[in-house]
Amino acid sequence: MQDWVIVSACPVGEAMRRYITPGCRLVACDAGWRNLQKLGLTPDLVVGDFDSAPPPPGGDTVVLPHVKDDTDTHYAARLAAEQGAKRVTILGALGGARLEHTLANLATGLWLQKQGVDTCLTNERSEIRFLLPGHTLTLLPACWQYFSLFPLEGRAEGVCVQGAFYELDNATLTPDFPIGVSNEWAENRGPVTVRIDKGALAVICTKAD
Repeated sequence: MQDWVIVSACPVGEAMRRYITPGCRLVACDAGWRNLQKLGLTPDLVVGDFDSAPPPPGGDTVVLPHVKDDTDTHYAARLAAEQGAKRVTILGALGGARLEHTLANLATGLWLQKQGVDTCLTNERSEIRFLLPGHTLTLLPACWQYFSLFPLEGRAEGVCVQGAFYELDNATLTPDFPIGVSNEWAENRGPVTVRIDKGALAVICTKAD
């Protein structure tokens, strides 16, 4: 299957159901299966070391060792890449009580993008996508009010942003100065395009407060 949805353990509300499309491969990570249970959905596969929830009864389950290099979510991401996924959406990967896992999931998203997989991490208020050199990301306003750019691998160079309230032309973004935060679409609310020559960006679209 080309479209995968990976569901991790942070809260996933009813509004997130729209990301789970017919025909996608639905994979739950550890306690993520409980998120799907609340939505009345059954995963195609459950993976995890089950340190945050017991494994579900029945179904296709891969029990991972507690001592390992991967997080449960990264294991599922590797599986998606190995099995030819073209698009991966990760739910339940942002927020929650474990900040280190949110940061780990950002790293997983970047890794997936580098494997050529179009990747999105999302919760009920935001979507995070990843931009690499040689690619252009087009952002449609839809339900979004803000978009932010954060460099993930040191300096991001040759950053160009068009169609925004604050445009950039061949700019450099650095991790120690958040100049890319909370930009907006131009007054006509047309598409915004973002590209870079060097580095990697997390591109975050956020709803209005």
